[in-house]
Amino acid sequence: MSFLNSINISASGLTAEKLRMDIISKNIANANTTRTANGDPYRRQVVVFEGADKDIPFSQYLSDASKGMIGGGVKVKSIQEDKSPFKLVYEPGHPDADENGYVKMPNVDIMTEMVNLITASRAYEANVTALNTAKSIAMKALEIGR
Repeated sequence: MSFLNSINISASGLTAEKLRMDIISKNIANANTTRTANGDPYRRQVVVFEGADKDIPFSQYLSDASKGMIGGGVKVKSIQEDKSPFKLVYEPGHPDADENGYVKMPNVDIMTEMVNLITASRAYEANVTALNTAKSIAMKALEIGR
């Protein structure tokens, strides 16, 4: 694996995890939004990742691993809406309450979002560490020539 490949892989991870943290933050910010432009409550969004080299068969990975050339990073495949049902909360005085006094609340669970945010943050930190390690290895290699 060349020096630039390792940097590119870490950079793709950094970009993907930053977008994931942005979407999680958006979910948390809209946890109490009962009406969007289409009239429904806010629906939680989820980022879907895929390998940047997803079309390579597994046997190719095995042969490339022996040569030290595996992986191509990650990319965001899509941002999808979570189709789980909305929460019903009894709040008869709310402007969006139905005739029985129930309000459809977004399908955002703050605890789940916080766990996902911590996971994304740790993955981001791991990519920064990998990037710094690759940079350090390259600098040490340059010092050998002195």
